[in-house]
Amino acid sequence: MSTVLLADDDRAIRESLVRAMELEGYRVIPVPNGVQALNEVRRSGVDAAVVDVMMPGVDGLDVCRLLRADGYRTPILLLTARSETSERVEGLDAGADDYLVKPFELDELLARLRALLRRVEPPDGNRVLQVSDLRIDPAARRVWRGGTAVELSKTEFDLLELLVRNAGIVLDHATIYDRIWGYDFGVESKNLAVYVGYLRRKVGGPSLIHTVRGVGYTVRGA
Repeated sequence: MSTVLLADDDRAIRESLVRAMELEGYRVIPVPNGVQALNEVRRSGVDAAVVDVMMPGVDGLDVCRLLRADGYRTPILLLTARSETSERVEGLDAGADDYLVKPFELDELLARLRALLRRVEPPDGNRVLQVSDLRIDPAARRVWRGGTAVELSKTEFDLLELLVRNAGIVLDHATIYDRIWGYDFGVESKNLAVYVGYLRRKVGGPSLIHTVRGVGYTVRGA
């Protein structure tokens, strides 16, 4: 049974989601604010967190930033009433793994939660992967470019590992969305492009991640 933290200051939403998640077989820890959310993650070691952005005091973005600063890799799904791309990018920059805009369908929230939890399962192969001077240790979840360690979020690591495991093969957008997020965001989504941009900046140049316009992405040696 997976344990999920649910942080939302709206009591009605909180109680409704608790009932729905428990019916799906999750153990749910509901909290009404960011301070309690931080305390529960640090104390209970939850498997995933569903966190509302707009909470008084410590908001959802602060929860993400503080947990990532402390080294917690707990998958985080942000709930937000703000649909602008800049607001979503801010959530991803804060360390969230995914976001869902209110109002949302319950089935979609549960699907995204299942996708987050699938991504914490251990990979099938743990051999060290290498393309040019980029090395990935899947077992340790560590990355190096040359002799320099590269710090990546969970989603960034998963995406880079997928591309490197398929080096030389062009992976289309739909395939990447399915393997990393568990569903397709749709043709208008900028989510994948945002994460590719993060990887290119963090891994450094010369870039090993190449865009195939109208198709997807591939990794090739420099």
